[in-house]
Amino acid sequence: MADAVTAELRELGLEVEEDGSAAETGSDAGNLLARLPGPEGSPWLLLCAHLDTVPLAAPVEVERTDEGFFRNRNDGILGADNKAAVATILGAVRRFAASGPPVGVELLFTTCEELALGGAKAFHRDRLQSRLGYVFDHASPVGELIVGAPSYYRVAASFSGVAAHAGIRPEDGRNAIAAAARAIAAMPLGRVDDATTANVGTIAGGSATNVVADSCHVELETRSLDEGRASEMVQRLVDAASEAAADSECDVGTSVERLFSAYRLPRTAPAVELAAEALRSLGIEPFFRTTGGGSDANALIAGDLPTVNVANGTQGNHQPDESVSAAALELMLDVTLALIGEGARWASSG
Repeated sequence: MADAVTAELRELGLEVEEDGSAAETGSDAGNLLARLPGPEGSPWLLLCAHLDTVPLAAPVEVERTDEGFFRNRNDGILGADNKAAVATILGAVRRFAASGPPVGVELLFTTCEELALGGAKAFHRDRLQSRLGYVFDHASPVGELIVGAPSYYRVAASFSGVAAHAGIRPEDGRNAIAAAARAIAAMPLGRVDDATTANVGTIAGGSATNVVADSCHVELETRSLDEGRASEMVQRLVDAASEAAADSECDVGTSVERLFSAYRLPRTAPAVELAAEALRSLGIEPFFRTTGGGSDANALIAGDLPTVNVANGTQGNHQPDESVSAAALELMLDVTLALIGEGARWASSG
């Protein structure tokens, strides 16, 4: 993807810089940065999309249905998250490559977004001249503007028990899987409240069916739009693991990592107002909402760049039936062009 995007941008006459973030993220490419200068002295705004997808469960063979939807012919993701955004940004670049946009446009294509925003977090914010930013990374109807997103914590718990023959000396063993199960049963999971979720993602342990399991590793996450609530949930998950281990006469080691921080943007923020006006110019009434998902906007906002996540009209992201319609792609191109147009009016107003 990085090679393909670089080749297309260079064919359009843009210079493309690839940073050295691959050494930090483990990706086989760095983040890409390119610029379309506007009129002399004009400010810049940022358009951002990520180059990676979640893992492919099947090869991607794109087909178009009679109803005008693109999907994967095989039982796996299409990858419209986030290729749809890459496509519409490149479409906008083609429009302005020869004549130049009415305002300076910086283009950032990140890596490892699906791995807790790895590329965006590794990107050096001081390389940007933009004062506002837009990412197109929410699988919901065009017209939605994401003005709040959660803090995200990853919690891991490794239970240690005592192995024993399961048929001859089970009483001599201490079952780490049973301890983990006891912990999970005590945890608040799913949608905990309107702003907070928690999930058990993976569990692995044991060595054989005839051995009392002496190890079990569990990975969990919790998210909340309220940073204090997120911290409270982390403590509840850790406490549940500790109490279950003690009750089961096992040991447990836990680790906690905050992968990104929550944000809320007021509707009066210039980046939000500009996006809302761009939508209205197309006859679309903006809908302001919060989300339980993270995006590169979390990382860019943490780097002091006001950034709005703009819904891109894709459907079923991360699912085998993921799709995007031709109409949504065309509309998102119109939205991208309108954002650039409104950016010029914003610049002229000071």
